[in-house]
Amino acid sequence: MPAAWSPESWRSKPIVQVPDYPDLAALRDVEGKLAKFPPLVFANEVLALKTKLARVSEGRSFLFQGGDCAESFKEHSANNIRDYFRVFLQSALVMTFAGGMPVVKIGRIAGQFAKPRSSNIEKRDGLELPSYRGDIINGFDFTPEARIPDPQRQLEAYRQSAATLNFLRAFLQGGFASLQNVNRWALDFMKDRPIEASYEKLASEIGRTLEIMKALGIDESNTRELVSTDFYTSHEALLLGYEQAMTRRDEVMGSGRYFDTSAHMIWIGDRTRQPDHAHVEFCRGVANPIGLKCGPSLEPSGLLQLIDLLNPTNEAGRLTLICRFGSDKVEKHLPALIRAVEAEGRKVVWSCDPMHGNTITATTGHKTRPFQRVKEEVERFFTIHRAEGTHAGGVHLEMTGQNVTECTGGAVQIVDEDLARSYETLCDPRLNAEQSLEIAFLVADLLKLERDGRGQRDAAVATAAAE
Repeated sequence: MPAAWSPESWRSKPIVQVPDYPDLAALRDVEGKLAKFPPLVFANEVLALKTKLARVSEGRSFLFQGGDCAESFKEHSANNIRDYFRVFLQSALVMTFAGGMPVVKIGRIAGQFAKPRSSNIEKRDGLELPSYRGDIINGFDFTPEARIPDPQRQLEAYRQSAATLNFLRAFLQGGFASLQNVNRWALDFMKDRPIEASYEKLASEIGRTLEIMKALGIDESNTRELVSTDFYTSHEALLLGYEQAMTRRDEVMGSGRYFDTSAHMIWIGDRTRQPDHAHVEFCRGVANPIGLKCGPSLEPSGLLQLIDLLNPTNEAGRLTLICRFGSDKVEKHLPALIRAVEAEGRKVVWSCDPMHGNTITATTGHKTRPFQRVKEEVERFFTIHRAEGTHAGGVHLEMTGQNVTECTGGAVQIVDEDLARSYETLCDPRLNAEQSLEIAFLVADLLKLERDGRGQRDAAVATAAAE
């Protein structure tokens, strides 16, 4: 237990990116109810994820984290969850088999409802209203009534998270994630497209491998990995009253530590990572794996200070650094951070968020992310780690299983004029299913290069030792 910490100690610290609730008594009532609700995740699951992330930090696995920019109450449906899970499994499969690396799977789902905003006020046609901060806080409709922060929305967010988790667990336990079903994960609207052909080729290779394994006596009856997989949830820990209400002391496993049971992993955003503020204070005390968004304004000394606060015992798997610089800034900022962390011997996972630093406004007025810039940041992230001799440990995507037109470019060649055709996000633009798979194949190729380079280095070391 960190010294002088409690689940509510964050309340004595400065805080930013918080809603102004008009009815504080109603807010306290909701938080009291949430504190009595069952946990959404369990301590043993959280610790299992931390063990897997420790392997990522050692270069033995790769992290794939992805999902919606902001979950919506209105779009919550079995079909949307299923389609998201399909493309997530497809992408993870590509990284695993084509890249030759075990993949740790974490969704931005079942809790990703709150969003930081660059301004507290939104203006339209001369009217000023509070900004939309995610369905857990207020409504998207541009009306005075919808934009009032309503604590009752936290109860709906909990219920939707519980229902989503239940649905995902049913998929996992019911065999949907079985490798026998790799062809069933394909989405209808991607039929006959080049990226789907690439996936089908890989699926056929996997099918032949499974036949050989079965002939050798390795099949679904004796190998769990062939019929299921581990999938974890995550979200930005922005609404700290909700996070505190979902925090429980572990009595079952006897550790006595506090776990935020709203998700397996939570992260601190680039706008809320001030070392003396509330969000860092809350996250330093819970036992969950923690993500830390690292943007262009973060200096090496500041990063080391945050690492000291969030992972003072240098526990492997505890801290993931989610780098979001932009394709034109990653080469300027990332190497210095890597060198500072390596010089101090800090155990971290390095993950690339190629989405948030590459947001622009299209000629049509839509916020978008050019796919080429997303791709370039991923490539440069891997190149920098190869040059520094460190492990490019993960990728963090805002993505959907829907056939949206929110990010320009990619094989589907979305242009500015196409954006309005299916622009459905409530906040930031997401990769559609096809673009997500394109990134997965790119990552697989980069993982191969990393593996080949590591093999060459190991061979050179062995040769030098023999001589």
